[in-house]
Amino acid sequence: QVQLVESGGGLVQAGDSLRLSCAASGRAFDNYAIGWFRQAPEKEREFVAAINWSGRTYYADSVKGRFTISRDNAKNTVYLQMNSLQPEDTAVYYCAANTLPTPVRSSTYNYWGQGTQVTVSS
Repeated sequence: QVQLVESGGGLVQAGDSLRLSCAASGRAFDNYAIGWFRQAPEKEREFVAAINWSGRTYYADSVKGRFTISRDNAKNTVYLQMNSLQPEDTAVYYCAANTLPTPVRSSTYNYWGQGTQVTVSS
């Protein structure tokens, strides 16, 4: 069992940066892959980025080059550094965990946080 808590969201202007954190409790965190997903109003949840147990990373094309996912296993935390934010990045951001998910598919993750709101004004 893994419990996830996201933090770091907020209201920023276009071009600004934010760093989201996903803090995990439970055992064997370093065995889990962590994914970030987001959901904007009236839109489906979409993949943003993921990092597996070995540190391999995956990114959606829409955030590649702007967002960076990383993990600190000593702190049981995964980070999502978001630079050059744009209004279209506005959404609730969720982190999710599983041992062997298909990184881009939300249905393959078993554990989810409650989400953190990111709002980017133009």
